[in-house]
Amino acid sequence: MARRRDTTRQEQGRAAPAGERWFAELVPGLEAPARAELQRLGARRLEPVADGVRFEAAQPARLVREARLVAAFYLALDFAVPRPKALLGDAAFRRLSEAVARVAGPHGRGTPLSGGPFDGLRLAAAGAGSPVMLRLGEALAGAAGLGFDPEAGELVVRLRPGRRGGWEVLVRLTPRPSSARAWRVCNRAGGLNAVVAAAMNELVGVRPDDRYLNLMCGSGTLLVERALAGPARRLVGVDLDPAAVTCAERNLQAAGAAERCELLAADVAELDAGLGRFDVVVADAPWGDAVGEHDANRRLYPLLLERAAALAAPGARFALLTHEVRLARRLLPAAPGWELVRELQVAHGGHNPLLLLLGRR
Repeated sequence: MARRRDTTRQEQGRAAPAGERWFAELVPGLEAPARAELQRLGARRLEPVADGVRFEAAQPARLVREARLVAAFYLALDFAVPRPKALLGDAAFRRLSEAVARVAGPHGRGTPLSGGPFDGLRLAAAGAGSPVMLRLGEALAGAAGLGFDPEAGELVVRLRPGRRGGWEVLVRLTPRPSSARAWRVCNRAGGLNAVVAAAMNELVGVRPDDRYLNLMCGSGTLLVERALAGPARRLVGVDLDPAAVTCAERNLQAAGAAERCELLAADVAELDAGLGRFDVVVADAPWGDAVGEHDANRRLYPLLLERAAALAAPGARFALLTHEVRLARRLLPAAPGWELVRELQVAHGGHNPLLLLLGRR
């Protein structure tokens, strides 16, 4: 562990080459807060593109370690070649293999920039199974001292047509996407994407004197991300299912945040003033597919809004994520004690749920 910290400090003190470009893959719907976070962490010359943003950074390792609203980070390279086969040419392949080696480290053991280690390399591209792509993948893997694993390789090299012609190559900086948090040791069906959870917490604000309540906490994604974001006066998670509470506890322990949080196995309908008042309430409510049923949600959602209002302190903020878009919009105008402050629609596991920020009247 000490060796890892030392190499990280070396990377912190080493500026990236001038003009070097990086790419951050962003969750659709969360582009604005993610770009703001990147700028706070030192990214500059941001250039929005279809699925993310390209940028420059003197200390890219800091962004990889600290950003919470980015799905994945890549080293970005542009090649003025007409087709992928030309990437096997001497000059292009030398440049590409050097970039891959910079991320992979010796025999895939990783670097201060990327972390690692990496188990295998794979190409992600249209026609990845073609003879040319297979040849390119095998050559890159061999140059990096890795096995070529087209299905599950952890060092991901993406190829796609360049925005101004030629080809763009993106080399992912971590074995798993940034959204796949290291603290997640327990999963449950319908679990919340950690990037979306971090964005929900960003939306309600992270204040050290907040009393924070996560209703229907499930595996604890919102609670863990809030605990890691900064201090709070109180952090409480509630779920009806004891197995979910156990799962959340395991994730909190893995994140080193268990001692700062309270977990309660209870029905939302039974929560009362004895639990206390809260400045922030958050909920990833059942969507009616992997978790919950649509008919049950018509009874649950009014109750959720009412209980959240009863537990909310004056001026409290409530972030609610739901795929029951029509139901939520129908209920909100008559919801007791809440007013709509902001609304976002985000991408999540093939869905486009509604992210609502409500304020306590």
